[in-house]
Amino acid sequence: MKISPYRIQKAIGRFCFGLYCSFSYIFLLSPILVVIGTSLNGPTENVEASFKFPPDSLSLYWYTQIPEGQLEALLLSFVLATVASLFGCLLGVPAALGLVRSNVPGKALISAIFRAPLQIPAIVTGIAFLQLFYWIGDMTGFYWQGSLLGLALGHIFIATPYVVGTVTAILQRFDTRLEEAAVIHGATPRRAFFRVTLPVIMPGVYAGALYAFMVSFSDVPVAIFLSAPGFVTYPVEIFFALENDFEPSLMASATLVIIICLGLLLLVQKVIGLDALLKVGGSRGVG
Repeated sequence: MKISPYRIQKAIGRFCFGLYCSFSYIFLLSPILVVIGTSLNGPTENVEASFKFPPDSLSLYWYTQIPEGQLEALLLSFVLATVASLFGCLLGVPAALGLVRSNVPGKALISAIFRAPLQIPAIVTGIAFLQLFYWIGDMTGFYWQGSLLGLALGHIFIATPYVVGTVTAILQRFDTRLEEAAVIHGATPRRAFFRVTLPVIMPGVYAGALYAFMVSFSDVPVAIFLSAPGFVTYPVEIFFALENDFEPSLMASATLVIIICLGLLLLVQKVIGLDALLKVGGSRGVG
């Protein structure tokens, strides 16, 4: 039986595509698997020998050796990222509505200002907030650096543009006739917003909140300027730990973060659906 060239070409294309996808997954997942596998290695007389993959023996020993400071920093980072994503939404949603629907003079400039945190190097942002807090401290006697308030303000600054961008992407495709129909049927503008507009733009709000959470949680340059001894975020704590003493417990600590993040992604998939977030994320932009 003669096989047509079209079928041969199609089979080769499928094989190449499968090979490409397999290589991509291996490339992306290999570092994570190495970290998890190394964290499960049992204790040895030579600490450096514990950094081995695949592990000689499976053990949870290094999980019991995670310093208390890292766990406290991890909790602080989750609290800080939650605060940044929450206030990023409270500021970003009205800002996106104003950018899309208003006709105020200088709209392009306002849009550029909201994009500024994405374009300014994070280390410059950290220095700027540090100088601002010193100036406020000299004026009032209360120095915000090294406090939850100071860290939160810095992270809200860098996280809000992501919410503005994702909500703007939804609003630019929003059919305003839905709101008009609600008003015609007796709904007040406020009720029309909460019953019609907000449910439609919620995928953008969720996506922006997720981006804001990830940016805040993984930030180092801003947090390293606004932290204080005994009050540091998890990425900064890991950064200092790598500088001072690289121990296998770091692998266990990193594995905990991986598991928690995967759990959050599964929760988002269950409650919201990642497909909606990815569609919004692909068209993200401000103004």
